Amino acid sequence: MSGKDRLIIFDTTMRDGEQSPGAAMSREEKVRIAKALERMRVDVIEAGFPIASPGDFEAVQAVAEAVKDSTVCGLARALDKDIDRAGEALKKAASGRIHTFIATSPIHMQHKLRMTPEQVLEQAVHAVKRARQYTDDVEFSAEDAVRSEVDFMCRVFEATIKAGARTINVPDTVGYSLPGLWGERMRKLIESVPNADKVVWSTHCHNDLGMAVANSLSAVLAGARQVECTINGLGERAGNASLEEVVMAVKVRRDIFTCDTNIDTTQIVPTSRLVSQITGYPVQPNKAVVGANAFAHESGIHQDGVLKSRETYEIMRAQDVGWSTNKLTLGKLSGRNAFRARLQEIGIQLGGEEALNAAFARFKELADKKSEIFDEDLQALVSETYQEENERIKLSYLRVCSETGTQPEAQLTLTVDGEECRAQAAGGGPVDAAFKAIESVVNSGAQLQLYSVNNITSGTDSQGEVTVRLEKGGRIVNGQGADTDIVIASAKAYINGLNKILEPLQRQHPQQVSL
Repeated sequence: MSGKDRLIIFDTTMRDGEQSPGAAMSREEKVRIAKALERMRVDVIEAGFPIASPGDFEAVQAVAEAVKDSTVCGLARALDKDIDRAGEALKKAASGRIHTFIATSPIHMQHKLRMTPEQVLEQAVHAVKRARQYTDDVEFSAEDAVRSEVDFMCRVFEATIKAGARTINVPDTVGYSLPGLWGERMRKLIESVPNADKVVWSTHCHNDLGMAVANSLSAVLAGARQVECTINGLGERAGNASLEEVVMAVKVRRDIFTCDTNIDTTQIVPTSRLVSQITGYPVQPNKAVVGANAFAHESGIHQDGVLKSRETYEIMRAQDVGWSTNKLTLGKLSGRNAFRARLQEIGIQLGGEEALNAAFARFKELADKKSEIFDEDLQALVSETYQEENERIKLSYLRVCSETGTQPEAQLTLTVDGEECRAQAAGGGPVDAAFKAIESVVNSGAQLQLYSVNNITSGTDSQGEVTVRLEKGGRIVNGQGADTDIVIASAKAYINGLNKILEPLQRQHPQQVSL
């Protein structure tokens, strides 16, 4: 760290980020994201909440087995069953951490836990000691620290440090604090808690007031040496502190921060795009660091200045965060070995020869439609291959007729549980007609809450990536589809969402217990 303290980056995209509506990830998707985070050299990867469901347990277990260079973490309430489940899930991790927590604010203790402060203190100590039976790396969090009494938190933190916690996390669970206040709270805790120098102090901030990154950085200036954050700022409600913004703020403002991260920043944009594709949450164009406009200059004055000297209007280089990685990779004459090699280079590992063959067939189809295939195209192609492995509904054929002065019509053929079904419908537009034709077969009863289109790469032959959000009976899912034809991409996305709606509910929403 060149004489500077190390700032630990704790990524919770696959746990707190997954609590965003419709953003639940499969085991395979979590492994793909975990490998990307590992390439980025993220210090700690919080892979999930093992007690939440068998699916979440298996996902944490799979990540623990796949990741070798980062610490893999599982979340657990301060309950024996949670901690035991997390310990079991992390058994094969090269480096594992159990993150246990309990609420310490009066409002949470009274209304949610129905426990006295003394009972909370006792339970916190017990949880840390039990977690230590599985690993020496135990993190303790005081949920809703922003509304907790400082003196009581000091007692809890002193006791949990004595019990063996190695990291103490102070969360702004409801995104209520402001930078100056949050920094002062962190400073006071570090100064007041006995043996504060024996642990790493961490901050976990939510973005309800748009302050998550600012509060996190204020905590770092006050002595915190771990920041809990997510790719693209993904997270429940308004999201969490954005990993890319925290990392680049510390990197760019070396004159202010006395610490540095171990992050390979060139992996930021590729990882951002991967998370966006898997979760169905597109990145807004004006998003800092990873947005499409982050390094775009419209003003003539700005353009002239950048052409003369980049530093006039750019405080960091686009290639430093990975914007140069969307290079041309393959074409329609590329062979199977070249395809396999390129997938390996960008960190994509398919399950076996059958999966590789399916992905290669899709690649050849895409290469006939589009002359230049980029890494982003390959990521979308592989995501679609994974999606279709266990889908009950598949699109076999789609024809849409749309012309001036007539109502658009769609004709399609679906395969539902192995049975071929044909349908046609008219609609207000070609996409509406396609969706109505699908519903005439499936009759799902789902409500369309969101429809979004983004281009994967540049050019008129770029694939369009469509995201839909469906709701049925309180359950929300995101569906994704990609194609050079937007109507086909839309149908794929809608069908992908329907397949998720039709799946048995595999997990409970972990927001039963937030951080």
